[in-house]
Amino acid sequence: MASAQPSAVNRPFGHRLSPAKWLSAYDGFIAKNLGQVSQIESTLRSLTYIIPGRFRDAEIASEAIHSGVQLLSLYHDLLLLRTPAKSPSGENLSTEPMPAPKLPPPQGPGQALSLHTRYTRYWIHKSQIYRRVAVVLQVVRCTELLCEMTAKRRGERLRWRVVILIEAIKAICNLLLLRVTRGRTLVSPVLPVRQPLPDADDEEEDEDVEAERDKEQYELGRGQGNIELNAPTMYIADEGDCRNGAAASPNASVGPASGESACIGERPAFSIPPSPPLSESCFPTLSHTKGWAMPRTKMSMPPLPQPDDISSYLLSRVLTADDIKPASKLMNQLRGSAQVSEILHILAPLVFAIALARSRRNNEKRSSWTPWLAGLAMECAARQLRDHSLRTTSLEREEWNRRGWAMGWWPMRGASYEHVMKGVIGGVRSRMPSFLGGIIEDYEYLWENYYFSTSP
Repeated sequence: MASAQPSAVNRPFGHRLSPAKWLSAYDGFIAKNLGQVSQIESTLRSLTYIIPGRFRDAEIASEAIHSGVQLLSLYHDLLLLRTPAKSPSGENLSTEPMPAPKLPPPQGPGQALSLHTRYTRYWIHKSQIYRRVAVVLQVVRCTELLCEMTAKRRGERLRWRVVILIEAIKAICNLLLLRVTRGRTLVSPVLPVRQPLPDADDEEEDEDVEAERDKEQYELGRGQGNIELNAPTMYIADEGDCRNGAAASPNASVGPASGESACIGERPAFSIPPSPPLSESCFPTLSHTKGWAMPRTKMSMPPLPQPDDISSYLLSRVLTADDIKPASKLMNQLRGSAQVSEILHILAPLVFAIALARSRRNNEKRSSWTPWLAGLAMECAARQLRDHSLRTTSLEREEWNRRGWAMGWWPMRGASYEHVMKGVIGGVRSRMPSFLGGIIEDYEYLWENYYFSTSP
């Protein structure tokens, strides 16, 4: 009995400091201070560029910071995904309830979700397999370079085994996502991108301006005997109240001594004062970035466009075909050669890594052109076999445009870098100032020694 009493006393304190409550409090803090958290993430990510890469183990330290920040950002993004979002057409993108707590949506006020965000949110909320595989794929992509750096310290053979293993995991995840989405083109990244938040300083400034404007309107209305905005007052007399068919004017005095044209009735005599002229202060200028709140009803009026940007303002408020489409229809199902194209795009990095590992094992000093040509040929074949018809959606064209820009990294890989680009970059670096040349030299160290620094 004596031993049970201390445990009962300590139970509330331990329950108060439980990890579940800590995690819940942290989630609430992130939801309320997302703007500040994003700034902290950007600051920590910039440290990877400050730490020089020519000191011993400095590249591992900088990459560890970078990977840690990326994983933390991924956790914050998953935290924000618990809130169901709606498309511009009013479609609820979540098909199943997400766990508590309910957090504010990632987009700012007045911001519509992008096509990529709508599509990825739909599959994350619909398929639990998609959500898990996408998280695994993002974690692997955030830590692949750090894993290669760690494996290289134990030898080149282990390093290339880790590289091939990571590329195999990425290929398997992409094939699973292709299967879950029923043969639709994969987007990159596979998780929704965090929407940009409005600047807090601008919001506070707009609120101060609106508060001052409301105060001026209140003082103006109180000075004129009317709290509401002054407007012309009209009085209409009944036909039975007027004699000889005379109509009452709002500016006319009504009473027993008002002449033959006066209105006679049982109501007491009164007069309606003329309405004061409307000044420009009664029509405050609306903000171009934020609507104006009416003083009495507190209803917000829509913001006005910039005078030199009327066309963009109108186009941003026009519903297109993609805005009213269901999220599942933003990507078409691939068939025939288009599906082969997507599979070739998924397997190209794995084939390139395997061929490059074999060539480096046989000839460590100079790499062969065979791996580079094989990987590039598979990428070009994928672009030729893809669907070029008119049925291609906007999101699919956007993804293939991104892949086209990503092909610009191929000159920095394999034999192309060893035989061509290495000399070109060295010549450019020698003609630049020492400060910029030192930064390029640090990046050259990564490009020459690590596969994932320029991997597909």
